[in-house]
Amino acid sequence: MENAHQDCFFAVLGFSCGNMKRLFSFFFFLLLLILAVSVVHGEDGAFIGVNIGTAMSSVPAPTQITALLRSQNIRHVRLYDADPAMLAALANTGIRVVVSVPNEQLLAIGNSNATAVNWVARNVAAHYPSVNITAIAVGSEVLSTLPNAAPLLMPAIRYLQNALVAAALDRYIKISTPHSSSIILDSFPPSQAFFNRSLDPVLVPLLKFLQSTGSPLMINVYPYYDYMRSNGVIPLDYALFRPLPPNKEAVDANTLLHYTNVFDAVVDAAYFAMEYLNVTNVPVMVTETGWPHKGDPSNEPDATSDNADTYNSNLIRHVMNTTGTPKHPGVAVPTFIYELYDEDTRPGSASEKYWGLFNMNGVPAYTLHLTGSGVLLANDTTNQTYCVAREGADEKMLQAALDWACGPGKVDCSALMQGQPCYDPDTVQAHSTYAFNAYYHGMGMGSGTCYFSGVAVITTTDPSHGSCVYSGSGGKNGTSLLNGTSLAPSANSTADSGAHRAIGDVSSFVRAVVAALLLSVAILL
Repeated sequence: MENAHQDCFFAVLGFSCGNMKRLFSFFFFLLLLILAVSVVHGEDGAFIGVNIGTAMSSVPAPTQITALLRSQNIRHVRLYDADPAMLAALANTGIRVVVSVPNEQLLAIGNSNATAVNWVARNVAAHYPSVNITAIAVGSEVLSTLPNAAPLLMPAIRYLQNALVAAALDRYIKISTPHSSSIILDSFPPSQAFFNRSLDPVLVPLLKFLQSTGSPLMINVYPYYDYMRSNGVIPLDYALFRPLPPNKEAVDANTLLHYTNVFDAVVDAAYFAMEYLNVTNVPVMVTETGWPHKGDPSNEPDATSDNADTYNSNLIRHVMNTTGTPKHPGVAVPTFIYELYDEDTRPGSASEKYWGLFNMNGVPAYTLHLTGSGVLLANDTTNQTYCVAREGADEKMLQAALDWACGPGKVDCSALMQGQPCYDPDTVQAHSTYAFNAYYHGMGMGSGTCYFSGVAVITTTDPSHGSCVYSGSGGKNGTSLLNGTSLAPSANSTADSGAHRAIGDVSSFVRAVVAALLLSVAILL
């Protein structure tokens, strides 16, 4: 026994050796689990972002674009360049930004380390951390649209990575390149998928790079085009995420996995194609997906507002619920919708101009039915959107915004008085939600009327409770209180700062694990 105590350091401190060994085994297991989840889920977990294109005859001002993003609670965007005016407008908003190296700049960067250093200094380091840049997308579908430039892709990526390392930004900003899903061959059944072997000289080192840097494989997934090119083989319901009877689901005969939509099948095809090259721990990020809301009726009959609403509404719920895919259930697939605005100067078929969620004036191109999907992309014009106090917002700021709404904002806050239906719960959070929502609906749900210095967000979940019925509940708008420009507090002071990224984001999963660990320590000690 004496020797046993000498062998156990913790006995000297008065702790039970058996308990401490079990505790450290448990801690080691949790550490491995956290690392595994961080690799597969990626840093941000599930999110929906939007692409912002500028092929428009009248491009909205950057400040107008950011106002629209804020009003819709869009927290992730992908730019097709690194426009300094757009980046300046995104500063101090907390919105996470993917900047891009346009294809036409690939030649210069891929041939010169100095050019890559200058690009990072000018387009990334000069704006970070006030602009919450999270990734650099190098080119767009280079392997399929510019095959002659393919040999320059990896040199460009490596030069840019070296520049990030030199600037001490590589911990915070990832580098990848978006691919067309057409580089995946024999994509159904997904288990048989593999990358075009002629691309191995680029893809193999690329995947090793992504693996070593913790960066995602970026892929563009377009069920609309898959459906159009299938000549009736792919059912429309299967492309649109509509529920299918079991006998209509696509079954992978090799894995017996059931596929109920094209999106999941393509994402899993990417996972299987990476496995074919012995890469299993690179997450997939969908950098483009969507559905056109208008096209030429003679040859694009399914480019309709109803189908665009169905696809994007179902996509948002699917992604935000962290449904995952049949191969990786519960694993987040971060996704960017193509796109924020219609682009009326895009060449090609009629539908090319009509992929936007909004027109150039910021008016919804069609109604998204997102009821119950939470605080995200609430361009639901059926009035089933609400303005609520942001969870975790500073109470002093909430109180100041509440005082403004019930005072200069001219909201009738009598329902919040003691004995009235909305008095309980008697908290600043609850009372602010009532006042914010009344102001938002009173102002016609206009852009910028649900901000309140960053302590309010739009949601599709009705906050009404008991006899306290909120404006807009049941499709009834609140009475208009004011006309003209929004009088909400200015949107310049309390938005989440990109500087907080340096501290790092702690996911809810990690918080839960830490709580479990602390509980275990208390029990074992």
